[in-house]
Amino acid sequence: MKPYRFSTALLPKKQGDMLFFPCPAKLNLFLYINAKRADGYHELQTLFQFLDFGDWLGIALRDDQKITLKPDIPDLKTEDNLIYRAARLLQEKTGTTLGADLVLDKILPMGGGVGGGSSDAATTLVALNHLWQTGLSLNELAELGLTLGADVPIFVHGKAAFAEGVGEKLTFCSPPEKWYAVIKPNVSISTAVVFKDPNLPRDTPKRPLAQLLNEKYTNDCEKVVRNHYSEVEETLLRLLKYAPARLTGTGACVFAECNDEQSAQAVLRAKPEKFFGFVAKGLNYSPLHQMLEKLP
Repeated sequence: MKPYRFSTALLPKKQGDMLFFPCPAKLNLFLYINAKRADGYHELQTLFQFLDFGDWLGIALRDDQKITLKPDIPDLKTEDNLIYRAARLLQEKTGTTLGADLVLDKILPMGGGVGGGSSDAATTLVALNHLWQTGLSLNELAELGLTLGADVPIFVHGKAAFAEGVGEKLTFCSPPEKWYAVIKPNVSISTAVVFKDPNLPRDTPKRPLAQLLNEKYTNDCEKVVRNHYSEVEETLLRLLKYAPARLTGTGACVFAECNDEQSAQAVLRAKPEKFFGFVAKGLNYSPLHQMLEKLP
């Protein structure tokens, strides 16, 4: 299912009996660490926005409750895959007698901080809820999704959101929809290493969303990541020659913020050839939900 960019006027995509649904990437446009709690978790403030780029999940219905998932991922059992777990979770919650053949067309990098696994799981829940006609609300689906991962509810709701607390308090919002050049250096970043670093800021003052939207966006984790991973440091320095750039979340991807597609493409052309990268537009409404509105 190419291309991986999603049209803003999405139409359902079919191959035989299989219907394909978008699994959009996300960016953390800013990320601030406000405190470390007694239970070890960190309180934060972050802003999520979707991208018109990501994976595609193909679904063909079955009437025997069986769930299949292709292709296989090395060193990951099918029953441990978030997509498979999401489908089983919805089956168990609703008691449906239906099943599904699932095919993932994977393009988003694993460990990149752009939400690939969480988005895949959310699309599974939302799309199967529609196709199986199981009738759960988005809030109910988000509760299921939270058991799979902290970011899954964001993708289930399908709206850009300001998250607080440990990420569970959501306020939907509409930040500017910019163009981005997103690049992943060839490194795998450990979130545990980032959050254990004594130099990680843990006392950034909490501020209201209206104030944060009008200030320069930054990421409290960025300095620690740049200190630990030289390829991230080098990539950010390269991007900063062209546009404002920063880290997304605690993953390896960095992004440059541009006012138009042409500027973003120019930044992407400057990346090292060995690095994965793409250009995408920020979206405050998920392409998945745009597509579902066009389905019968």
